[in-house]
Amino acid sequence: MTELIPALAQIARRYDAVFCDLWGCLHNGKTPFPQAVAALQAYRAGGGKVVLLTNAPRPKPSVVAQLDAMGVPRDAWDEVVTSGDATQVALFSGQWARAHFIGAVKDEPFFTEFPADLTPAPLARVGMDQAQVVICTGLANDLTETPADYALPLRQAKAAGLTMLCANPDIIVDYGDKRLYCAGALAAEYEAMGGKTMYFGKPHPPIYDLARRRLAALGVRPDPQILCIGDGIGTDVQGGMAEGLDTLYVTGGISAAEFGPDPAHPDKGLLEKFLTERQMSATYSIAALR
Repeated sequence: MTELIPALAQIARRYDAVFCDLWGCLHNGKTPFPQAVAALQAYRAGGGKVVLLTNAPRPKPSVVAQLDAMGVPRDAWDEVVTSGDATQVALFSGQWARAHFIGAVKDEPFFTEFPADLTPAPLARVGMDQAQVVICTGLANDLTETPADYALPLRQAKAAGLTMLCANPDIIVDYGDKRLYCAGALAAEYEAMGGKTMYFGKPHPPIYDLARRRLAALGVRPDPQILCIGDGIGTDVQGGMAEGLDTLYVTGGISAAEFGPDPAHPDKGLLEKFLTERQMSATYSIAALR
């Protein structure tokens, strides 16, 4: 059974660090959540380290710039690790030299911006007919398109036997009051037609491996106690469980409607039913990060 808690402060001192999701926990894609910001600031003031762990397909420098523009203060976090970072690590391993890109203009920094701990290898962006691999960061226009619009390029990739590197395993995300499709939705379509995919964000191991390396670089003691915070049951909670880490499930995020009419007061019975049906066991749950 999950333990419903009123605030992060109730359990904060049990953990050396938190891996905290962004979208749905710290902000809604447009503005930060003041209580969440305050909670992370207080956690850091008490000596904890905050790693913002996000399935954003863009690299760390781009996400940091986005957070700055949104008004998320830098004293709310110590490090940022993105699914884009973890994908870059794999892409620039030297296995592929020619890639076809599926994604939006806003995701172009994937090919031009790199974290300080990554040395990129030469890579040519080419058409599908010349590619060795497909990089998918999402839909070209997620405000108007759906995965159905990508049936033809996905069939072409499958016919060419190309592996898709999915830089954002999320299926959907809430942008303000609008629900958008992410790269994970295209990857699921590609898998359904028999295509091979590789995932690098939550709940898959590569992003956690990278997060641990960057956490260690902050001087955290060996084998730290880590709490994973997020509103994605199939990403944040599932990923934390797979890594053997405690989890704090934010019920007021993307699945808020599952827990009754009042997101600020989730129904415990509905929450337990939700977790049981998905074979998940969040260590703690909270209506909203605060």
